Amino acid sequence: MKRALKWIAAVVLCLIAGIAGLFIGSQGDDTVAQLVTDDPSLPAMNINGIRLHMRIVNGPANAPTIIVLHGGPGGDFRSLQALEALSDRFQLVFYDQRGAGLSERVPQDLLTLDGHLKELKAVIDIVSPEQPPILIGHSWGAMLAAAFIGQNPDDVQSAILIEPGYLDAKGRTAWAATGSTYMSGPTYWWQAVIAGFRTQHITGPDSAAQDDFLIGHMVGVFANHPDNPYHCGSGYTAPNWRFGALTSNVWRGAPDATVDRLGAQVRAFTGPVLLVTGSCNSWLGPLQSQFAARFADAGLAIIPDAGHDVVWDQPQATLSVIRRFLN
Repeated sequence: MKRALKWIAAVVLCLIAGIAGLFIGSQGDDTVAQLVTDDPSLPAMNINGIRLHMRIVNGPANAPTIIVLHGGPGGDFRSLQALEALSDRFQLVFYDQRGAGLSERVPQDLLTLDGHLKELKAVIDIVSPEQPPILIGHSWGAMLAAAFIGQNPDDVQSAILIEPGYLDAKGRTAWAATGSTYMSGPTYWWQAVIAGFRTQHITGPDSAAQDDFLIGHMVGVFANHPDNPYHCGSGYTAPNWRFGALTSNVWRGAPDATVDRLGAQVRAFTGPVLLVTGSCNSWLGPLQSQFAARFADAGLAIIPDAGHDVVWDQPQATLSVIRRFLN
């Protein structure tokens, strides 16, 4: 009995020592960027009472407007800024969506699909009141753009959809099944443990910082998985400022009926649509021709030597394809 108690005590002490070691060893210089609600130097605009991180790149006088929608939900527009080269002919509007990037954090009841759609409509009304804009969406941003043009077919001139992940609940289920293979295994869970300890050292700048750091880090681990075709084999390098954990979690729990709305009405939009995919992405790439068939007038472009984030991976090739489409 005494021997058993000693063995148990030794195990407990080892566990305590191990946890203490991980906690101490995970101390570092991890930080989380300030939001527009705390950093007045960031370009921002109030949309529907929510302060959004927004950057407008002016083009020629009376130029048509392009609105850029980032991925996630929860990401930001940092990796998409190469698109500002289009400002020689267009006004470019970049913004971090509510609860994402450097924009204001809001309660979960404001992070619904309807909330995002109303936000986009308000952005359009402010930045392009005289003529319908062009939408360029990446990943989740492409899914959001699809839902918007389906429900507001007269409010958009054309759309460029870069690797939407899915457009209905059935597609979400398939995406989750494949995605789970890149969110499991000893390496992934070890990264999760280490990230959990690192998170404990995040003390600000706001109450969402710890969750944003943890989920943002694990999203990066997922995208950077060596077998994930989100990259061409050399790792996923697209940068971001800060991830929005709550908006990501809310969308993950969205009902199937809500997810089905992404692509349910896209046939109503008769303007031109371009689907764009990276040649390396053997996961989402083959789906894009299926998505294109849903629209009344859509084409497909494949960017060589690019993964999921084609704008970051191959900016010049992507810009060339976009310019041809817009011409």
